[in-house]
Amino acid sequence: MDSVNSSPASFEIKSGRLELEALVVRDPDLARVAHDFEARFGKGSDNADFFDHHALVIDLTAIGADASPTQLTALIKAMKKCRVVPIALKGASAECQDKARTAGLAHIAPEAWRQPVAAERPVAQASAPLPPTVTPASPVPTLVVDKPLRSGQKVYARGGDLVVMAMVNPGAEVVADGHIHVYAPLRGKAMAGARGNTAARIFSLCLEPELVSVAGLYRTSEHPLPDAVRAKPAQVRLSPDGQDRLLIEALPL
Repeated sequence: MDSVNSSPASFEIKSGRLELEALVVRDPDLARVAHDFEARFGKGSDNADFFDHHALVIDLTAIGADASPTQLTALIKAMKKCRVVPIALKGASAECQDKARTAGLAHIAPEAWRQPVAAERPVAQASAPLPPTVTPASPVPTLVVDKPLRSGQKVYARGGDLVVMAMVNPGAEVVADGHIHVYAPLRGKAMAGARGNTAARIFSLCLEPELVSVAGLYRTSEHPLPDAVRAKPAQVRLSPDGQDRLLIEALPL
């Protein structure tokens, strides 16, 4: 019988380090988490197409043994309904691990999320820099839209920036994981940094939106923009002081 160390020529087993996103659960009531997740990303919500069968780790480290194994099953089902593929569990009790295995999820030990051991050695022990073990991902091209967006239309630049060369009418939505540039009036909804990029910004030559949002922090037309920026060239960004507030500033064009 071949040993584990002698792989056939048809495949090989190697270390694969992947950049995975995690659903960090902070409420021990997983049924409530499942309800809130589906309300935000489920069918009929504003973010119904946010996920496209993305792999996600369920991180229960913050609640540990307080998580209910039965409710974990409900959370997994809710995520799958929202086009999420939960692949592993982290920081869970033995009971939750059993439920996860039944549902086809792996278990990730907390130490598996640390940096490689070689990177943690004291400087005195490092003889030479190690070559990188992860190949950088290919850059995501910017999505460019040339035509006006009418009410009910939605464009999402997944993983990159969005450039719109025509008007975004009321009722239309533009969403990007990176920046949003609108070289025309922006009168619909614009959501930059949709997956948590706090450095994302929204730019428009004529800012008069129904809603603007950066990394989940939003402002609606219920709070009118100041005259200095309303219907003028302006940008929207998060305050650099970390106080969770939007800055809306005129562009010096």
